[in-house]
Amino acid sequence: MAQPRILMVLTSYDRFGFHGGETGVSLAEFVEACYALADAGLPAEIATIKGGMPPIDPASAKGESDALQRYSEDAFLKEALEAAPKLSDVATLEYDAVFLPGGPGALWDFPTAPELTVMLEQFHLTGKPIAATGCAMAALAPVMDRFGRSIVAGKTVSVYSDAEAEAAHLKGVVPFSLEQKMGQLGAEIDNGAPGEAKVSVAGTLITGQNAASAAGAAKALVELLSEEKAKAA
Repeated sequence: MAQPRILMVLTSYDRFGFHGGETGVSLAEFVEACYALADAGLPAEIATIKGGMPPIDPASAKGESDALQRYSEDAFLKEALEAAPKLSDVATLEYDAVFLPGGPGALWDFPTAPELTVMLEQFHLTGKPIAATGCAMAALAPVMDRFGRSIVAGKTVSVYSDAEAEAAHLKGVVPFSLEQKMGQLGAEIDNGAPGEAKVSVAGTLITGQNAASAAGAAKALVELLSEEKAKAA
């Protein structure tokens, strides 16, 4: 079996809707997941909803983590972001798994991008792993299984909580509450304390509660792909 290919999809949405202000992908969330995959020998390929450099949520670039420091000196990754193809131009079926890092921008364009919804439905139908962290779980909202049910129905997920959204001053600004949406779709929510890492694995669906969960979700994806490779050997 060839080495699995992982596609990482990032938001292209840069504004807080009618409220104004800047947003986008969570840089901290993205780099934590990206480097966890790369260090495990499974570097992800990157696409964005509209193509090109994704907007960066300003609040997500202020930390001093090892991953952010590494990114500040990583010309190769920055070039990859600048050259990221538009998702609709990507042959998504050639990939073995997808990772969706969050950031508030994803709450707007992930659930309204038909090409992303179709890709996720195809991945679910064929049993390919789907990993999503933080606000990127918005992409799962419109995704249905072959019977027309939500793919999160009856599954345990860890989701960006209302408490975390309120602490980040997102309540009443973003289009909807992820925690409430996942509950309405029939998911069993298993969250940790606000800001703490929490990852849930339900079959081929991996969910991480927040940016702190990005590396853990990436490692869970690596483990899942390793198990599948061992079964195919």
